[in-house]
Amino acid sequence: MKILVVEDEPKTAAYLRRGLTENGFAVDVARQGDEGLRRALAGGYDLVILDVMLPQRDGWSVLAELRRAGHQTPVLFLTARDAVGDRVRGLNAGADDYLCKPFAFAELLARVRARTRRGRTLPEGSLRHGDLSLDLASHRVERGGRPVELTAREEALLVFFLRHAGEVLTRPRIYQAVWDEFYDGESNTLEVHVMELRRKLEAHGPRVIHTLRGRGYYLGEPTPREAP
Repeated sequence: MKILVVEDEPKTAAYLRRGLTENGFAVDVARQGDEGLRRALAGGYDLVILDVMLPQRDGWSVLAELRRAGHQTPVLFLTARDAVGDRVRGLNAGADDYLCKPFAFAELLARVRARTRRGRTLPEGSLRHGDLSLDLASHRVERGGRPVELTAREEALLVFFLRHAGEVLTRPRIYQAVWDEFYDGESNTLEVHVMELRRKLEAHGPRVIHTLRGRGYYLGEPTPREAP
């Protein structure tokens, strides 16, 4: 299940990403209102956790635009705006829940699970591309029907690639999503993990994770633009 967190405070965003990921959710983070709206409108999320006070566009506006566009993705406001009037405003505007900061993560998690259970019908608990599959419940990875043994980090990397199949993913974006850190442009950690993930997958089939020089990586069919 996939959650979008729209939160501009870095420590809070990192805390939410880490806690939700550890509890089995895939998490994307947007740090500005416009970015949050763009990602939410693109769809594919089971829940949006939304702050009110955001750069560029506040949470009220994000929710209003989302509902105006016909999106019914559940939205949980997570904000320091704790006045009764703010809570009423958020719920009347179409939010599904409202939780004030500071908050207990256990309560947030309970609310997230409750909202996602009531949300749209979930896809089957696996990710697939061609002959490659990853079962999200059992963590079993197969290529051509044969098991592939991955480390936890390699599996997280593969999950991110599969969820964004066909999309060119920059190194900073991958690094922030999988390592929850900013890419400094000097570390070769990502390259080493991609190389090892490729080695294990290519033991059972052709290359599926490709490089576009100067742009990043993508999972899909090879193109003439692929770099070594």
